[in-house]
Amino acid sequence: MSTDKPKKSSFIQGQITSEFIGNSIAKHQSKTTIGAHNIFLGQVRADVIEGKTVTAIEYTSYEEMAEQTFYEIRESAFAKYELSCLHIYHSLGLVKTGEICLFVFVSAPRRKVVYEALEFLVEEIKEKTAIFGKEIFDDESYTWKKNT
Repeated sequence: MSTDKPKKSSFIQGQITSEFIGNSIAKHQSKTTIGAHNIFLGQVRADVIEGKTVTAIEYTSYEEMAEQTFYEIRESAFAKYELSCLHIYHSLGLVKTGEICLFVFVSAPRRKVVYEALEFLVEEIKEKTAIFGKEIFDDESYTWKKNT
């Protein structure tokens, strides 16, 4: 179980790039007790709502509250599952359709646990974290996103 609050932010301005994701995975190659990794990548969809197409989502957050919630979710996951590592990153600011806005990365000695832990984590993040998305349409109007 981890014992300290994270010192780095869980937030990234704009999209989460493939380079960032690849580098995160590469950093774990030296951790030879890990036998399995699993990742979840949340991508902005071009949903059609009332005849208008989403072109981007602008994410905002009560960052201090959200960081505390991420910390509590991490602690809960470490208590519930035998994990070696766990990382959560979420975008703030504008993320266009097709770009990644959520990156959850778990590692463990064995494979079965990473599947269970990842599902738990994504559901907890969606349900509990104070992150808000303004869906911006092709006509520049917007609506506030409902998490589903």
